[in-house]
Amino acid sequence: MPFIQVNILKGRSPEKKELLIREVTNVVSEVLEAPVQSIRIMINELEPEHWGIAGESVKKRNEVSK
Repeated sequence: MPFIQVNILKGRSPEKKELLIREVTNVVSEVLEAPVQSIRIMINELEPEHWGIAGESVKKRNEVSK
């Protein structure tokens, strides 16, 4: 049973997350030749201050770029 975890920053709409779940499920089913009923997708939404790039949180990077 494939179990896929996706980490994204908070802020996407419920519709976008539904689309992501559907599309990831379809790709995993095709690539692994697994029935869609066996595929599990978990979306982990992270706060911008909990995600770092090049030594800075995304929150700080976004504040600087404004």
